[in-house]
Amino acid sequence: MMADSTPLHLLQITDTHLFADPEGRLHGINTRYTLQTVLAAARLRPPPDLVLLTGDLVHDGSPAGYRALTAMLPQLAVPVACIAGNHDAYPGFRILADSGLRVGGTQTLGNWRIVLLNTQMPGSDGGHLQARELRLLSEALAQSPEPHILVALHHHPLPMGSAWLDHIALDNADDFFAALDASDKVRGVIWGHVHQLHESQRRGVRLLGTPSSCIQFRPGSRDFALDTRPPAMRWLTLHGDGGIDTRVEWVAQA
Repeated sequence: MMADSTPLHLLQITDTHLFADPEGRLHGINTRYTLQTVLAAARLRPPPDLVLLTGDLVHDGSPAGYRALTAMLPQLAVPVACIAGNHDAYPGFRILADSGLRVGGTQTLGNWRIVLLNTQMPGSDGGHLQARELRLLSEALAQSPEPHILVALHHHPLPMGSAWLDHIALDNADDFFAALDASDKVRGVIWGHVHQLHESQRRGVRLLGTPSSCIQFRPGSRDFALDTRPPAMRWLTLHGDGGIDTRVEWVAQA
């Protein structure tokens, strides 16, 4: 495959937690308002090549919540790909797919392959990669002609240092990392779910947890606790040589 040195720009927005009710609130915060605030801030930047929505998009799983999301996203005027979180409902994801969003699977951008994994485990707030998702990952790693791969999932595959939150992490992270270790193409892994910032590396792979577009959780808390940080989104630049530049933008509320 011919190398493409053109940088690619991605925007990750996660854990929007919308409701059917436009006035729906999560721990006192109107989540439609915070998402609108984040989208307005994003429109002040050059448009990305792709927006990634990494789960918990609609808190109550309502069709009206997904329709509200599809009505808000055209503000960005760029392609959107999404994955489910533990609060999402798959009938709602059909609404997203019918509106032109990519739901799961893989997507090629330049010489990068984006792998979108479903970690939803019905009836649980925790996450699990079913055999079909592990197969999707392994096949993408083995067969992708693109030299660089970014993996997106909802649940965190490594501990955050919060006992309550780590109890609802990805429960087969060993299988996930075993698949990654079988390839030399993976450059980064991004996730949501944790409502806080995380950045580390493992065997040269960037590991990136992203704060929510609404409320944040207090890092390092043994029991559930909220932080005071504002809504956020993550910008990523994927370089032709496999490098990743990234920053989280915190968005002050009016």
